[in-house]
Formats: sequence, structure tokens, C-alpha cells
Amino acid sequence: MSYGKTVREELRLPGRELRHAIPQVYAGYRQLHDAAMAPGALDAKTKELIALAIAVSKECDGCISAHAHGAVAQGASPAEAAEAIGVTFLMNGGPATVYGARAFAAFREFHAERTGQPAEHQPAEHRPGHQHGN
Repeated sequence: MSYGKTVREELRLPGRELRHAIPQVYAGYRQLHDAAMAPGALDAKTKELIALAIAVSKECDGCISAHAHGAVAQGASPAEAAEAIGVTFLMNGGPATVYGARAFAAFREFHAERTGQPAEHQPAEHRPGHQHGN
């Protein structure tokens, strides 16, 4: 199952219809989104990874898809996404293991599309218990 493109496609029409019904609300949300995600003390990649982790904790498939895509667009690696998702296990317990797996699948789907490398063949740059530089 696709947790990236399929979710985005399923939400496209209903989202468009709602956006047409309440355009001012969506315009306000767009301003909030742009302000919150703009680079500042934290870069855009870090903010997308935070948003992805929150999406897992909120158990929101649409949010997971959007922020998995956003994290890839900002240059996040699979290892960075996995570590951000791992923090949700601490904060959200068992449900995070389900939505975390969905988030990582969505991230890898978008990452594979961007890199041209199949998701199952993407290298793990960092394995748990492995210290960088060792």
C-alpha cells in the first residue's frame, strides 16, 4: 500500500472542494503554514522532520504524506526521517509504531521518486547502535 502518493491523491478532490467552500480559512492556514515553515533559527528540513514526527503522533495520514513529501523536498535522508519518527515512539507509544511505519513508507516512496532509487534499495546511512565515524 502507498502511504504517500495514494493518500495525497485520495485527498486532492475533497480538499479542493473544501478549499473552494472556505477560501478565507485556507488562505489564513496557508499564511500560518508559510510562516511556521520558513527557515529561521531552524532550517526548513528540520521543520519538515518535526512536522512529520508530529503527524505520526497525531495519527494523520494526510499530514504524514504532506510532510514526508516536504522532508524529501528539503533534502532529508531516510536515516534522518527514521530518527525523527523514532522520537514519536517515546512520545506516543504503541500507536506511533503503526503510524511511524506508515510515515517511513511514505518518506521512502517520495525519496525513491526523487533519487530514482527503489525504496527497498535505499541505503541506511545510520543504523541504531552505530556511532557516526566508527
